[in-house]
Amino acid sequence: MFDVVIKNAKLFLEGKVQEAELAITDGRITKIAKDIGGDNILDAHGSLVLPGVIDVHVHFRDPGMTHKEDWYSGSCAAAAGGVTTVIDHPNTVPPTTTLKSFEVKLNAAKKSIVDFGINAGVVDGAELEALWKAGITAFGEIYMAESMGKMCVDDDALSNALKTIAQLDGIACIHAEDERIIKERTEKLMNKTDPSAYSSSRPNESEANAITKATESASTAECKLHICHISTKEGLRLLEKNVTCEVTPHHLFFTEKDWDRLGTLGKVNPPLRSEGDRQALWAGLNRIDMIASDHAPHALEEKEQDIWSAPPGVPGVETSLPLMLHAVKAGHISLQCLVERMAINPARVFGLNGKGDIKVGNDADLVFVDFKNVTPIKADDMHSKAGWTPFEGMDAIFPKMTMIRGGIVFDGEVVGEKGYGRFIPGEGATNLYINEGK
Repeated sequence: MFDVVIKNAKLFLEGKVQEAELAITDGRITKIAKDIGGDNILDAHGSLVLPGVIDVHVHFRDPGMTHKEDWYSGSCAAAAGGVTTVIDHPNTVPPTTTLKSFEVKLNAAKKSIVDFGINAGVVDGAELEALWKAGITAFGEIYMAESMGKMCVDDDALSNALKTIAQLDGIACIHAEDERIIKERTEKLMNKTDPSAYSSSRPNESEANAITKATESASTAECKLHICHISTKEGLRLLEKNVTCEVTPHHLFFTEKDWDRLGTLGKVNPPLRSEGDRQALWAGLNRIDMIASDHAPHALEEKEQDIWSAPPGVPGVETSLPLMLHAVKAGHISLQCLVERMAINPARVFGLNGKGDIKVGNDADLVFVDFKNVTPIKADDMHSKAGWTPFEGMDAIFPKMTMIRGGIVFDGEVVGEKGYGRFIPGEGATNLYINEGK
């Protein structure tokens, strides 16, 4: 009758933990009840079972930069961290700005063991309508300042793109930093060698100005807007009610004081901020819609250059849920808040139907957790090609098991088959690429 029945579990259902059993058929949840009969039993041994994490912001570097990461290594890291669905951003080589480059990335993604969406890039000449019909999830990151990939757009290009995206009923994902402010500050600071100068080169004002510009343009165009990796108290205050946003673990856990410990390994865009900003982000989680890793791996030798030459970004897809689970254990965030921001809200905002929640009819994307299993993060245990982590030594709670569409992809070690992950077409998709993800 059922393919598998999960027993002895504590399921996170309808905002609370409940003891119940769960049945899976053809990859979907088909029954939740106190007692379900069945022959194929999976004993959860009292584990807490959460919906699989949806990380809406990863850079798997494939195609074009596979020495940093590829779809297989990145998806293995995701599965080991309880992430069952990722959305990959467009600044690869080539960037995902044309139908042809989308096809190249979709072909590369056939190595993934987790389900995935693909975002389209926004630059002059980008084939926005064709990409929307091909099934991209959303548009962006749209870079308002240079970060990595030379995809910065000026104010006019942003305004025009938002009008097109609005007509398509898509979502614009904004990397909110002001290019003019950054250029002016950087020119004055280029002679500084202390890594902390990098935070000064991209000040809070840069994020605030960019958010103001983006929200004004989006309002005029009547375009749905999502702010990536918000990092400042000023940015939070500027958010309008109809604008969604995300925050990263590195902005929740690190500040400018961590420059001394991390050096150039801590270089990210937007940069590490003050303790006041960090506290404002934690306090603002009731307003922040999502927690996303902005997983952006680089080889260690690349990061060990001087602060102005080292590329921005840190690996994080494997450690985001474990860090936040430990934050739950420490009382910094409720379990309900975590599930909403790492599963339910990402599915709702980005139209990932059948994902994000434990309920009948949804995909059986599940993460099995034991809150007693607190372990320090170690780079040697990570699955990313990066081979390092800025979170080295921090306490975390890693999943015991990760399941995607009823199939176990991580069980203390990665057991998912290369190519198990499926492409999830976006809301504008035709049938052309529906079955291309396997």
